[in-house]
Amino acid sequence: MAKPYYFYVLLCADGTFYGGFTDDVGQRVATHNAGKGAKYTAARRPVRLLFAEAFAEKHDALSAEWHFKHQSRAAKEAFLRAHDVDWRQG
Repeated sequence: MAKPYYFYVLLCADGTFYGGFTDDVGQRVATHNAGKGAKYTAARRPVRLLFAEAFAEKHDALSAEWHFKHQSRAAKEAFLRAHDVDWRQG
């Protein structure tokens, strides 16, 4: 894989999920926590990284982000459980 692109999921301070896309997960999470990542996360800090998946193609990471964002809360929780992510732990 040359330059990977990532789809990631954050847990916001209010308990909501945020799905995003980046080529540098660590830097992007830091940007979100600095209040500069997105309007949504700026008002819901701090955020915690729950999940990240690498893709070889930018389109595939963007597609994963789009699909996650357009699911119900229950479907997002099912996605996270299927990937062994427990967002309820501290």
